[in-house]
Amino acid sequence: MLGQYLPIFALLVLAFLFAALSFVASRLLAPNRSTSAKSAPYECGIVPGSDNPERFPVRFFLVAMIFIVFDIEIIFLYPWAMIFRELGAYGMVAIGIFSFLVFESFVYLIGNGALDWGPIKKANPVTMLESPEHPGGVTVAPVGARRTGTGVRRVGTEGREAA
Repeated sequence: MLGQYLPIFALLVLAFLFAALSFVASRLLAPNRSTSAKSAPYECGIVPGSDNPERFPVRFFLVAMIFIVFDIEIIFLYPWAMIFRELGAYGMVAIGIFSFLVFESFVYLIGNGALDWGPIKKANPVTMLESPEHPGGVTVAPVGARRTGTGVRRVGTEGREAA
């Protein structure tokens, strides 16, 4: 009875011995010349010693969600297009409901600013001026309300040359 488990036990012992011998061989044979660059933590594209980069904005993840929504739509739409004649009215109703749900999620993502990638526009203060022609007041933008610069902040460029 115990003899049927002997090959499994032998394989486990061999695996343990191989792992142990590998560790011992790497300790004995590997060169041990550590430098400050080798011992520093590595992050791709981030200069060591600089501040942490800023987090991705939520809009980045909303764009990823749009990609996933349309990717799933294509995955379901292609097989439906291959056999839509055999499905008849049921297939048309099912794909209509599915298309509505995809469109609804797209409208939700657009409504939450998924594609607003430009600089953040802040509302300029306005003043209400009373005049005899307009007794309720006229909305006038203040002088110098135009913004200067692009408003786009560059992140992670510390230690790199300006292009």
